[in-house]
Amino acid sequence: MAHSEIRLSVAEERTIYDVAAIDRAMEEAAGNRNEALATLYEKMKQRGGGRFLVRPTGADMIDDLYDTCPNFSDVIDDLKKYVALSVAGNEPMSFTPILLLGEPGIGKTHFARELADRLGTGHEFISMSSLTAGWVLSGASAQWNNAKPGKVAHTLVHGDYANPIVVLDEIDKAGGDSRYDPMGSLYGLLEHDTARAFKDEFIDIDIDASHILWVTTANDERSIPEPILNRMNVYEVPRPDHDAAISIAAALYREIVGQHDWGFPPEADEAVLERLGSLPPRDMRKRLLAAFGTAKLEGRNWLEGKDFEQARMGRSRKIGF
Repeated sequence: MAHSEIRLSVAEERTIYDVAAIDRAMEEAAGNRNEALATLYEKMKQRGGGRFLVRPTGADMIDDLYDTCPNFSDVIDDLKKYVALSVAGNEPMSFTPILLLGEPGIGKTHFARELADRLGTGHEFISMSSLTAGWVLSGASAQWNNAKPGKVAHTLVHGDYANPIVVLDEIDKAGGDSRYDPMGSLYGLLEHDTARAFKDEFIDIDIDASHILWVTTANDERSIPEPILNRMNVYEVPRPDHDAAISIAAALYREIVGQHDWGFPPEADEAVLERLGSLPPRDMRKRLLAAFGTAKLEGRNWLEGKDFEQARMGRSRKIGF
């Protein structure tokens, strides 16, 4: 689905770090030079500390999420309130950090990416299940070998916006040594006042991370510390019912067909939607793409139910080269 109807405009430029602070940090580190840090400082000086804060230009800018992610209607209802407030006040987009809670395969990660696409401020996707130390988010001291900035600072320094969406996927699966808690930095980052002076340990200067739009996902909230949960709006996302699954399938079909010149009709017939809608949301795209390929191999420009029976994709395991 093309998103040409998304309407965004620049609200203002906001300083997220002080260039003069970089000069002072470079002077202090002159006797213990870290080349990677020096290079990053130079880049930060060249880019300057200003980043754009964007605002929505219409309260309806996320309305099509009701079609593509119908089981997230409660989340969308609340987000529309924030959009409406931003439009009314001609203010940058912001919302309370959200946690999407639900069983695997119901489309939580897909929704987070779709929301980032609609808001258009850029986004960073972080798989928390792969994190074993807090420095991945907040950086490691430049005194350590192979140290580098964390993903939060990287997103703000290298991105164009002060209010990107940062998606923390499977936050309940973050693990590792308790001395280096992967969620430790979130205690400050999820609070607006403390996030205004976030300090990445590698860069070691204050960065304003208070405008980041946080979206987190989890299957089970029991492993998430209560102080983290209290900083977020928590939504229990249900499995799509029959009508919702058909709506997701139809939207996905239109999106893929609209992106390619394959010759398929713009709308799928009812039998195809029923077959596609019977699949978990996370499997729909790969099975639909395989079905398109099966139809083409048989010389057809339309899908049939049997295409999904033949479209059994291999397991996600690398074999050979």
